[in-house]
Amino acid sequence: MSRGLVTAVIPTHHRPVLVCRAVMSALRQTYRLLEVIVIVDGRDETTERELAVFADPRLRVIVLEQNVGGSEARNRGVCAASGEWIAFLDDDDEWLPEKIARQVAAAEQLKGMPVMSSRLLAKSPYAGHVAPQRIFHQETPISEALFCRSSFAEGAYMMQTSTLLARRELLMKHPFRTGLKRHQDWDWLLRVSRVSGVSFHMSPEVLTLFRVEDGRPGTSRALDWEFSLEWAKQMREYFTPRAYSFFLATECISRAAKGRAGWRALRSIGVEFLFKGKPTFRSVLWVVAFFAASGPVRRRLRERLRGNPAGLGGPRWRPDTFSLLDS
Repeated sequence: MSRGLVTAVIPTHHRPVLVCRAVMSALRQTYRLLEVIVIVDGRDETTERELAVFADPRLRVIVLEQNVGGSEARNRGVCAASGEWIAFLDDDDEWLPEKIARQVAAAEQLKGMPVMSSRLLAKSPYAGHVAPQRIFHQETPISEALFCRSSFAEGAYMMQTSTLLARRELLMKHPFRTGLKRHQDWDWLLRVSRVSGVSFHMSPEVLTLFRVEDGRPGTSRALDWEFSLEWAKQMREYFTPRAYSFFLATECISRAAKGRAGWRALRSIGVEFLFKGKPTFRSVLWVVAFFAASGPVRRRLRERLRGNPAGLGGPRWRPDTFSLLDS
């Protein structure tokens, strides 16, 4: 392990154009003690060919013979890393040039096992907005920071994977849990929150570009409410009662409503929501909103509440700070 070295771990699966943009944003970091490891999750000649164009000795490409999923791909990147620090980057996201430098500078002032995060720019074909609205504070239980939303405009952007930086030592002892098709980052954050010496820190600066809702298939947009419900039940001990009800409202009931799952879903989720959690006025409002309003209506309402006219047919919001990354 090289002290001060940061390893960027980028798992990818059949998205050659996107992963090349992610790699470019990593190689453009102002922090020079950096290596970039791309884990190609299963044989993919097109991606291998596109990545071969980069003539930078800091880049390593590891091609897996078979697809192992995002969690295991990240774990293998951590195992192959030489750096003291690990920074994750999803293949459809990008970093601002100062991202690593600012996070390392802050992390090195802290004791123990700090997990660093930051705000991001959530960019979709409809609009763009800075998220999360709230900054994480140490006194807040991690489950409440992740899932308890203060307004309908707020999304699930707290400590998104591409914003994270942590010590390799922590990730070797506590890797991502394999076999999860969704909630991989939340699962890891909740589990390490119980580890002695771990603390969470969030920069108020926007350091990552996160692309959402652009029509590409993705596990985060799947409508499998049953998986989310079963995962929440398994992880119940890591939630506060209030956070548990919020998760069921925003992740499980929302998916059931979008997928028109019917009363069976509402009954199954409702029992957990009412009796295993602690419903609040806001979490109940989320339930009502998902069943009373269609997807387009909810999206337009969110954009209006965020003060962004792009969701209402106006021009797309594109800050100059992302002009080098976003075509």
